[in-house]
Amino acid sequence: MLLDLARPPRSADIASFRDDVLAGLAARPRAIPARWLYDRAGSELFEAITELPEYYPTRTETALLAAHGREMGRITGAGRAVIEFGSGSSAKTPHLLSAVAPAAYVPIDISGEFLRDSSAVLAGIFPDLPILPVEADFLRAIPLPWAIARLPKLGFFPGSTIGNMAPRAAVDLLRAMAETLGQGAMLLIGMDRVKSEEILIPAYDDAAGVTARFNLNLLHRINRELGGDIPVDAFRHRAIWNDAEARIEMHLEAMRDIAFAVSGRRFAMAAGETIHSENSHKYDPRSARLLLSAGGWTPLAEWTDAQGLFALILAEARVEPAAP
Repeated sequence: MLLDLARPPRSADIASFRDDVLAGLAARPRAIPARWLYDRAGSELFEAITELPEYYPTRTETALLAAHGREMGRITGAGRAVIEFGSGSSAKTPHLLSAVAPAAYVPIDISGEFLRDSSAVLAGIFPDLPILPVEADFLRAIPLPWAIARLPKLGFFPGSTIGNMAPRAAVDLLRAMAETLGQGAMLLIGMDRVKSEEILIPAYDDAAGVTARFNLNLLHRINRELGGDIPVDAFRHRAIWNDAEARIEMHLEAMRDIAFAVSGRRFAMAAGETIHSENSHKYDPRSARLLLSAGGWTPLAEWTDAQGLFALILAEARVEPAAP
């Protein structure tokens, strides 16, 4: 059953978007937070990316949920409220909901229209399950619906979205999730593994150009929502492996000298200059567990595929013991 969608005022969304874009374009190097890639069009393009042959994370993670869901359900126990951070289309969620027998499901996403549509689809699959969608930026602690206040919580953060953040920001996010869910809650999180550039680069720069359209859509959104006149055709998508930081970087590169305005402010970029739009950090097993521990989560179990491409880790929020 689908209950009312909770959402913040639209004016707050626009103000935050404007502040981040103007600050990012004025910075050196230029960078705009990756969360603004996900308006309705961006969310739809990302879902198209997940179906591409080059993009291994989604099919690998889905296979892990299908293969190990019952084991996950035995560890978590039935009757939890499942809270999904950055739910998107919730395409993987039915595998988890079928396995853990939840008492409620709370999808959280920044794209309200997309969230509403995907929640309606899930309500059709699980008609007796209370579904309480929340439109919010989950990068900070947020209030959950009162209806699940007394239920034990299971956070679900699939897709290696944690990799979009620098390690310090990722630790802050994990701590915010622990605050949102409470002590004793569990978290099932996806983390992409370090691997060869031959696999990584095509996953973020596909032959069909879908990822390029996804990245360039950020400029279209700036023009549409912030009164910009950015010449989108003057930019190209670039995906780069930064070995020192163990991450894929997505950039929007100016192919010629350009000048443009956003919200009344003028900017100029030289040919070859970029706007850094997204990171995707990759973790080996040790660094993944260290990151979770720093964020207030104690790993309980881990599942990965035969090639070691991707991992799902189940962790528990616990009070840190005093130092010895």
